[in-house]
Amino acid sequence: MGSGNGLPVHIAFIMDGNGRWAEAKRLPRAMGHRAGAQTVRRVTAFARRRGIPFLTLYAFSTENWSRPRGEVDALMELLSAFLDDELPTLLENDIRLRMLGDPAAIPSATRERLALVQEKTAGLKGMTLSLAVNYGGRDEIVRAARRAAGGLAAAGRSPESLDREFFESFLDTAGMPDPDLVIRTAGEKRLSNFLVWQSAYAELYFTPRTWPDFSDADFEAALDEYEKRIRKFGS
Repeated sequence: MGSGNGLPVHIAFIMDGNGRWAEAKRLPRAMGHRAGAQTVRRVTAFARRRGIPFLTLYAFSTENWSRPRGEVDALMELLSAFLDDELPTLLENDIRLRMLGDPAAIPSATRERLALVQEKTAGLKGMTLSLAVNYGGRDEIVRAARRAAGGLAAAGRSPESLDREFFESFLDTAGMPDPDLVIRTAGEKRLSNFLVWQSAYAELYFTPRTWPDFSDADFEAALDEYEKRIRKFGS
């Protein structure tokens, strides 16, 4: 019997399988990433139509820098082109863009585009689309801990006064609700260092469908499954 959860407020995606999709079709991996970018557009449009307030996509992890240089460069170029192409659509559909992760290592051209699109969409309220770029959950927690320590010192507070609410205000997701549903494509069943703090009580949904093949029907199936879950939040 379903629990009647209704729609999730925040859905996060681990977009996996671009390379495997390309290899299965005997195409360059870059073609898989290009196909994956089309899925980003489709998934974002679907979430906006369904009235999902927060959508977060794991675009590039802190570990992805170990991939071949050519693939990393292609990914950054694709992200830059995506941001250029999608800005009018974000504005038209009242979608705010946020970046999660450490921007320091991101190539300057891509970093500047991320900053520009965030600035231009900052006041939009229909939906928040977050892209996790150069993001790792453990890295985020360490960066937040450093900032929280500085915040305590600046306020003249002792370390013992640190509470969860204060700490969470220094996370990349500050001001956002925790994800209700985390969806991972391509069959792997792990979080891979994604939103490890925020996903403590998220419902997890795994599908064998690769990211380029993930369809509106697949998204609807995940929402149907979520509606059936009984959420206890540790109680």
